[in-house]
Amino acid sequence: MEQVLAAYPGARRALFRKYHIGGCSSCGFAPHETLAQLAERNGKLNVDEVIAHIQSAAETDRQLEVSPSDVAERRKRGEKIRLLDVRTREEWDAVHLEGAEFVTQDLIQRLMGKDGKDGLLVFYDHSGASSIDAAAYFAGHGFANAKFMRGGIDAWSQEVDASVPRYQLENA
Repeated sequence: MEQVLAAYPGARRALFRKYHIGGCSSCGFAPHETLAQLAERNGKLNVDEVIAHIQSAAETDRQLEVSPSDVAERRKRGEKIRLLDVRTREEWDAVHLEGAEFVTQDLIQRLMGKDGKDGLLVFYDHSGASSIDAAAYFAGHGFANAKFMRGGIDAWSQEVDASVPRYQLENA
């Protein structure tokens, strides 16, 4: 599963959405477990169908993606874009993108109302791994304007604005 998740970062979400696999301790999986073992243990699922579903979900994820340079260009053109930072408070306090909003429960509630309907919602984190979940959540609730920024703030500092400090996250 470790290799599957590396190749398809949205595989965990896809497996949970369709098969209820990987969302809790009773249906979780170990990194060393193979996809075939996982399919066998979860009702003898057809591995080829599971793979096809993961690949299809990856294509859906790509449709939610926007590059840092595209975000920057669209902002320069004056498009209404809300940059939504889903990192920790400590990361936000250390560095964040100009004009971004720190995502809180209160902001989520406002976005789910009419506040989130106007303009492009661009979620970002450190590397893009978590912000895809936020964009997928909003897209799943009917927000066609929800995207995630590929590569997160780290990619922004490499592709758009080198003055934004880069940092490494320590594994917990």
